[in-house]
Amino acid sequence: MSLKPVTAAVAYFLVHIAVAAAASDDVGFIYQGFQSSNLSLDGLATVTKNGLLRVTNSTILQTGYAFYPNPINFKTTPNSSAFSFSTQFVFAIVPDVPGVTGTGMAFAIAPRRKLAQVPSYPLLGLFDTNTNGNQTNHVFAVELDIYQDQDIEDINDNHVGIDIYSVISKASAPASYQANNKSSFDNLTLISGQPMQLWVEYDGVERRIDVTLAPMEAAKPHTPLLSLKYDLSPILQQTMYVGFSALIIYGESGSLQKCWKNGSLLMDLTGSSIRIYTLPPRGSEKKSCWDLGEGGFGRVYKGILTTNKVEVAVKKVSHQGRQGMREFVAEIISIGRLRNRNLVPFLGYCRRKGELLLVYEFMPNGSLDKFLYNQPKYILSWSQRLRVIKGVASGLFYLHEEWEKVVIHRDVKASNVLLDAELNGRLGDFGLARLYDHGTLPQSTHVAGSFGPCP
Repeated sequence: MSLKPVTAAVAYFLVHIAVAAAASDDVGFIYQGFQSSNLSLDGLATVTKNGLLRVTNSTILQTGYAFYPNPINFKTTPNSSAFSFSTQFVFAIVPDVPGVTGTGMAFAIAPRRKLAQVPSYPLLGLFDTNTNGNQTNHVFAVELDIYQDQDIEDINDNHVGIDIYSVISKASAPASYQANNKSSFDNLTLISGQPMQLWVEYDGVERRIDVTLAPMEAAKPHTPLLSLKYDLSPILQQTMYVGFSALIIYGESGSLQKCWKNGSLLMDLTGSSIRIYTLPPRGSEKKSCWDLGEGGFGRVYKGILTTNKVEVAVKKVSHQGRQGMREFVAEIISIGRLRNRNLVPFLGYCRRKGELLLVYEFMPNGSLDKFLYNQPKYILSWSQRLRVIKGVASGLFYLHEEWEKVVIHRDVKASNVLLDAELNGRLGDFGLARLYDHGTLPQSTHVAGSFGPCP
């Protein structure tokens, strides 16, 4: 089977590592383009002028690596069980010019940023001849393979594989997906040039790895492409690096990455770290204009991202508050992937030294209740009120009908409706939200939320 000329591109990348609340500090990152990123690039990896990450070029038999520069905790202690984690990314492998060849690419969790000391085909830059098949190399990877090599038991030249300390996959399957309304799998071609989604999920309790593939426009399938019962605790060390690896053999096999988003590892927003340098001074008796008030989780502050001067609202979660860690995690899971103009844009979150922070786009006109009660200085006209109502209704319709899950907010009220610069209503505060599959009948729950009329 001949090698194919390709360029591989990743357009969106998300990783979520579920760290036990009391066990470790969460860190994380988001990349939306790489012009100002601090990725650790090695070998042939470079960042292009338009912000894409290219892992290889036309040099023969060379590797390229792109890793987040700091190690990430995957365990509480060296001998404890590995945390659950999940990964999602959108990629496209595009046929390129004649003579340009490659084998594919791999997402890797590894003990160091440069894996193979001596590049060796067909090991995808993950291993060399001395480390391949050796459990002590502590490498976990998912490969998108477009070249069949029978020496390493490849099933075909268009497959997805789970690699655990060896390039011989523990499990693999032809590229395909099962749509949620169908009973059979439909074939996909990795080298078609069409964008596709890939999910990799590890359940630390069940000790199961699931890998799911789908076209870009499809919802996440309920049935994974691969499901492997395997305990990753002996493989993953306490701290590991997360990134990409690729090997070029006869020509250019690029891995281009546009956006790298890391959910519960959140440390970077839009290519730069979340360093919020404008907060109320400690000990100040006068209420600062940066203190936006008290929410269900705790106080909310206004901040500014240091790199692009974007104003944000930072909700600092109070451990002693009426709502706690479970509600905090619920809000992250619920709104982390929601995208709608009638919802408050969620930018990210982090946990450091016991402080839980949610970061949102700042809404300059505050909450709707301030315009309705307490004799406001500015009174909304009836047309403005109707526009707010329509906006909230549209947001709820998106949550109930248009997203991949049914999201039940459970706390719709005026104080949870925020107004942007044009006084458009945006629904926020998903701390009590619940998620259900479409077509199911959710059971009734206890009364949630707080007293007060709906807007």
